[in-house]
Amino acid sequence: MRALIAAAAALLLAGPALAGPVTLKANPVDADGRITLGDLFDGAGSASGVIVGVRSGPSAVFEAGQLQALARQSGLDWANPTGLRRVVVRHAAVAPATVPDSAGDAAAPAPARAAPTRAGPVRSAYAERIISRNDIVEVIYEAAGVRLTITGRAEGNAAEGQRLAIRNLQSGRVFDAVAIAPGQAIAGPAARLQQFAAR
Repeated sequence: MRALIAAAAALLLAGPALAGPVTLKANPVDADGRITLGDLFDGAGSASGVIVGVRSGPSAVFEAGQLQALARQSGLDWANPTGLRRVVVRHAAVAPATVPDSAGDAAAPAPARAAPTRAGPVRSAYAERIISRNDIVEVIYEAAGVRLTITGRAEGNAAEGQRLAIRNLQSGRVFDAVAIAPGQAIAGPAARLQQFAAR
């Protein structure tokens, strides 16, 4: 199982050939809860299907720096010309992004730009716990078309969208994952991204 996970990670990090610069979509949306580079960027090409996050509510918040890093791993170059700090992705049925409020983290030149709002699923320390320490957790690792499932034990508590350590019951190794439902978590690119988005 460890070998399969390593192979999947290698496929992800290898990524497609350099696709050149891409442009952030004006109002990024997804339809199925799995957010891909194609949902976020125009011109993603063969990297369009690479999953970079999971939306468990009406919207998901991405830190711009981490989004740039994940795009770069797949051969895409997003320059973030407007200097956004966060990007909001909404369910396709939800209204487009709005102009940031006075406490927003980044300013966009026009409402058409993807802009931060308070509506994103940024969790606080008091969010409802869905995984408790020592719970048995099913962890999904999905990258580059490869989907693996392993069983581990939670090393701590987590609310939905929060990061926690999981101990692989077979190998004893500890790795990071993100809680997505009671007894379920996701590891890999989405977990690294959500570490920042769930702050």
